Amino acid sequence: MAYAYVFKYIIIGDTGAVHDLTIGVEFGSRLVSVDGKQIKLQIWDTAGQESFHSITRSYYRRAAGALLVYDITRRDTFTHLRTWLRDTRQHSSSKTVIMLIGNKSDLDVQREVTTEEGEAFAQEHGLIFLETSAKTSSNVEAAFINTARGIYEKIQEGAFDTCNENSSIKIGPHNSLTTVLHAGNQGIQHSGRSCC
Repeated sequence: MAYAYVFKYIIIGDTGAVHDLTIGVEFGSRLVSVDGKQIKLQIWDTAGQESFHSITRSYYRRAAGALLVYDITRRDTFTHLRTWLRDTRQHSSSKTVIMLIGNKSDLDVQREVTTEEGEAFAQEHGLIFLETSAKTSSNVEAAFINTARGIYEKIQEGAFDTCNENSSIKIGPHNSLTTVLHAGNQGIQHSGRSCC
């Protein structure tokens, strides 16, 4: 399947909150569509385990998107968000798009963190916010798509250097072929900008 870009994601948060959303997958990929373009997401799940903490820091540096997850039924996972966010901001690029996710929205009767609290935290820290349920799949796809849309908009604004080999964003094979076909004698062009 052809795709326009590859975006690298990291999923972070306390173990119980993250594990349920990702089913414990350490690495996975999926395709999403943003503005008619297919985008491949490479997703690294740290599972929130402290033993992975130093490894996690290297993942931060390569992430275009970060999903910061807490469990709405466990206030401690919400309380720990400030630490996770501080680590994310310290070790990732200032361009990284961060989405706050309140997981397990299907367990509303066991809720310890209100939607309003999640929204307020997101607003205070300039994050995108969504509540999801891994069990019912509610808003899970939207979480990945909304983060991808935020990254895509930053690409359009020129915030990400897609030509840099160490970039957290790569041009996909579909775009590479298109750019070569339209390069002409003026150098390769991509999205109206010179590349490489």
